[in-house]
Amino acid sequence: MWFYILIGALLAFTLVWMRRTFWSFTAQTPEDYEDENPAFDVREHLNGPILCEGVIYGPLGRVSSRFVADFDASWEGNTGVMKERFVYDDGTVQDREWHLTLGNDGKIRALASDVVGEGQGRQSGSTVLLKYDIRLPEASGGHVLNTVDWMYLTPNGTIMNRSQFRKFGIKVAELVATMRPKEA
Repeated sequence: MWFYILIGALLAFTLVWMRRTFWSFTAQTPEDYEDENPAFDVREHLNGPILCEGVIYGPLGRVSSRFVADFDASWEGNTGVMKERFVYDDGTVQDREWHLTLGNDGKIRALASDVVGEGQGRQSGSTVLLKYDIRLPEASGGHVLNTVDWMYLTPNGTIMNRSQFRKFGIKVAELVATMRPKEA
C-alpha cells in the first residue's frame, strides 16, 4: 500500500513540475516570440509620457488593488530613464525611477531603488521580458519578491503588461496593466 502512495505522490509531483516548467506563465521564453510583429523596441515604445492603468491580484486571485500611473521615459542612445508615479485606489502614491540599458543583442539591464541587485531582460519580437527581485515598501512588509514581468506589444501600439510576484516559488501576486502613449 505504501508503494502506491509513494508512486501517486511521485506522479503528482512530476505533473506539477511539468506544468510549471513547460505549460505556465514562467515557462515562456523570448524565443517563443522572436518572429512576432510588431517589433517591440523599448527606445520607441517606452518613450515619452505614458499612461498606465492596471490591477493587482492577491494570492487567491482576487483584485487587491487598482492603480493609474504616469510614466515619463527618455533615451539617449541605448541608455534610458523611466520615471513612474503610481496612484493606488487607496490614495497611496509610489514613485520609482528605472535606469535601463539596452544591449545591441536586445538584452536589457534594469536598475531601480527598490530592485535588489540588477534586473535582467530581453526584447524579442513583440515582447519584452524582465526578471528582477523587488523589495516591497515597509508598510507592505518589506518582503523581497521574485518578479517575472512580460510586456506584449499589440498591433495598435498598446502594451499589455503581465507580472507575477513569487516568494519561495509560490505566486503571491499578479499585476495586469496597459501602457499607452499619453495624449497631449
